[in-house]
Amino acid sequence: MAARRKPPLDVASLWALKRIGTPTLAPDGSTACAAVTSFDMDKNESATELWMFPTGLAGSRRAARRLTAGSKDSDPHWSPTGERVAFTAKRGDDKEPQLYVIAADGGEARRVTTLATGCHGLKWFPDGKRIAFVSRVWPDLSTDAAQARRLKERADDKVKAHVTERAEYRYWDHWLTDGREAHLFVCDVATGRCRDLMAGSGLQLPPWDPAGSDYDVAPDGREVVVSVDRAPEQGMMHRRDLVLIDVATKRRRVLTEGSGMDDGHPVFSPDGRWIAHVAYDTQRAFNDQGHLRVVDRRSGASRRLATRFDRGVGAVAWAPDGHALRFTCEDRGRIGLWSLALDAAQPVPLVAGGTVGAFAQSRDGSVIAFDRATAAHPPALFACRGDGTGERPIETLNAAILGRHAFGETKEMTVKGWGGEPVQVWVTFPPDFDPKKKWPLMHSIHGGPHSAHHDGWHFRWNAHVFAGWGYVVAMVNYHGSTGFGQRFIESITGRYGEKEYADVEAATDHLLARGYIDRKRLVGTGGSYGGYMVAYMNGHTDRYATYVCHAGCYDWVSMMATDGYKFFAKELGAYHWNNMPKVLAQSPHHFVKRAVTPTLVIHGDLDYRVPGTQGLQYYNTLKAKDVDARLVYFPDENHWILKPQNSRLWYREFEQWVRRYAPGGTRSRGAAPARRRR
Repeated sequence: MAARRKPPLDVASLWALKRIGTPTLAPDGSTACAAVTSFDMDKNESATELWMFPTGLAGSRRAARRLTAGSKDSDPHWSPTGERVAFTAKRGDDKEPQLYVIAADGGEARRVTTLATGCHGLKWFPDGKRIAFVSRVWPDLSTDAAQARRLKERADDKVKAHVTERAEYRYWDHWLTDGREAHLFVCDVATGRCRDLMAGSGLQLPPWDPAGSDYDVAPDGREVVVSVDRAPEQGMMHRRDLVLIDVATKRRRVLTEGSGMDDGHPVFSPDGRWIAHVAYDTQRAFNDQGHLRVVDRRSGASRRLATRFDRGVGAVAWAPDGHALRFTCEDRGRIGLWSLALDAAQPVPLVAGGTVGAFAQSRDGSVIAFDRATAAHPPALFACRGDGTGERPIETLNAAILGRHAFGETKEMTVKGWGGEPVQVWVTFPPDFDPKKKWPLMHSIHGGPHSAHHDGWHFRWNAHVFAGWGYVVAMVNYHGSTGFGQRFIESITGRYGEKEYADVEAATDHLLARGYIDRKRLVGTGGSYGGYMVAYMNGHTDRYATYVCHAGCYDWVSMMATDGYKFFAKELGAYHWNNMPKVLAQSPHHFVKRAVTPTLVIHGDLDYRVPGTQGLQYYNTLKAKDVDARLVYFPDENHWILKPQNSRLWYREFEQWVRRYAPGGTRSRGAAPARRRR
């Protein structure tokens, strides 16, 4: 009897996969703790619990176990003594996430805070008696009771108008007009008593996404360092400074006032003498990838590390001996874990990508735990020794689901893109791919533009789901993508569309030349800047059978409604009132007269990065031109489609649309493509 063929990955299984968060590691390296999120499609909701995963590298041989049974438990942090885990959760009558602690060996969690404004971004003090966190508060109110009263007044007020004179007044999917500021608090774990370290200082953490990476606690517990924009009104393109705050007296001292850099992500050295951080030279280039620096805590003297290292860095930590830094680094479509000795010219890799998300290390640095995804596997937890050897998986929560499905191969290719320059392309093939047959090609074009396709896993745009429909899926790291050096990032500034389009077309030509792509079934899809690209392509070529434009930038003039409009003068090279021809040359709406290709337009109403009117403008224009088009508009989603049932609809509409014009599978299995209206 022939073996039963496994089906390709489908949307139901994609949403059945557990999503594993950033690990925190016990001081002795024996056990990692991480948040694990599961989704219920029928209830259209998620639940997040904390799990313990023995590393197998420091004596513990216990099985993985669930630590908490709440539905909104996240952001775990192991205490310095290894006895407790702190986390945030919404339980019982909590209206906002609160700080909880639980014994590492289990039992009942204890709620530490009852703050009306909640908390996030936790970090323990070295004494294990205090925890720092971030909370958004009204700076003119001095007590939590007053904060609670104002929250209730705002909730009960029948008028919900936003009134502001701020230049940047909303971000991503929420407004910044309520007068609240992100402040750093310190909490006594035994009593729950909290102090606002920024009260009355005029300082606040960046309002966009304030997080634990915006501050650090000194090893002696006497000071914290914060990354703050000290301008009277904060802005996304402003420069931040590192400021030291005395925990006892709240006295402040600016460390990097004269750096001329945007200084962020500070981390104290183990001896407390130095602060490592990432500095961005935004005066030179708005899209600077950043570089590593260390600044002396006492004198403020600063120096750059690895001056010739041409890559951006992510999460940063000190090696416990204080002689090196460990950090995640994006390099040519992969994100690995690297180590840089303070006196070295170049870092060396410790853990290879895939895509490493974040990492934690034991007190002595002998064990590292990290999460990593690949093109064939969603994020999973691993552990290794401090030198990167002895790597081993430490959880298998998704093994059963993944084992039920067949996955096609993902290959890395290089094509000659714009100007003959090399461009990386990831290609995912259908599970039953036969190169002797003809297959449709689907481009999945990444957003940004300053981001990249990685050897990683994507839940919202999953290449294996697309390939399972019978498409060869190409993912081009076009000019402007990150991970290939600063020059490559800047190469598209002031001339959006041109080089990226040439790179995508070069990938299409390269795959056509291989003989297994059906030139009548070419599909272009993309989100955000990828949506911009397919709208741009629709006005430049008619060789694609159809497009899918998700949250795409369509008109750079009306895109002034975005939350990031202040970038335009630098991104496009001018505001439209100063140089309209330059802006129009980069705007898809300027070329729409030549657009003839059927397009599925998808957008979310809560999208403030690419406002929903961009999608409506594009859809209406295509309809006015009598070009086949379909609109899928989500009133309850932002730039991303995040809710399970909305995502299921998204994938269904996506699949049905591309099949209409470029059926999946081999030519013999597919019907003839539908004819387009001109």
